[in-house]
Amino acid sequence: MGWRRRAVRVVRGVLVAYLTVLLVLTLLERFLVYPAPPLERSDWTLGEAFEDVAFTSADGTRLHGWLLERPGARRAVLYCHGNGEQVADNAELIPLLAARLDASIFLFDYRGYGKSEGKPDEAGVVADGLAAQRWLAQRTGRTPDRVTLIGRSIGGGVAVACAAELGAEALVLQSTFSRLTDAAAHHYPWLPVRLVMKNRYDSLARIQRYRGPLFVSHGTADRIVPLGLGRRPFDASPSTAKEFYEMPGRGHNEPQPRAYYDRLQRFLAELP
Repeated sequence: MGWRRRAVRVVRGVLVAYLTVLLVLTLLERFLVYPAPPLERSDWTLGEAFEDVAFTSADGTRLHGWLLERPGARRAVLYCHGNGEQVADNAELIPLLAARLDASIFLFDYRGYGKSEGKPDEAGVVADGLAAQRWLAQRTGRTPDRVTLIGRSIGGGVAVACAAELGAEALVLQSTFSRLTDAAAHHYPWLPVRLVMKNRYDSLARIQRYRGPLFVSHGTADRIVPLGLGRRPFDASPSTAKEFYEMPGRGHNEPQPRAYYDRLQRFLAELP
């Protein structure tokens, strides 16, 4: 009988510890999903090529972004960054994109990031992406479905949601996932994350509503979002003009290689 009581106490202790960890992670979900860097970490000096932009989301939240407008550009691109970066971290990337893609580029911060107000959650961040797409379309004199969307990591979830809602001239995804819950389950297989997470970013379901051109890239050495999770939205896409670009040995946070821009440039140029 004594060993049974001890066994019950051990099981009870393990269960209490498990539930405590689950509760703590649930309470910390916003901080884990949106680890916005401090404003002072980045250099916010506005380069000559950039225009400082203030605009609002659907609920009135004031947002901030940088626009690099290229006269006579072939396309307008909205860039949705990852969850651990902000506008100023991409000051060198944007001119590269503008030149390689012959595009005007609009880069913005989600609510709670950089100089944007508010606190992030999935509904709010997606609304911010939609507001940015509409703003860029109006600024460049086109409809929202003629804007090219580029999304990296969690920004891919935002870009897919925008494409599903407003359409896009092309959808470009970098190192993103099928669902955020799938990526979380990969890292925490012992937790019921698919049941308890509020921020889900179900790109697998949303991409069914987008039939335009799709270009997806993913590194084979990505340990944050495994290659298989990056492949699933591509396979689920109903698009008839799509390409998956696999990058051998590349990790999640490594910059895109030169060959990536060459292939993306060709993909976009070959579109009708």
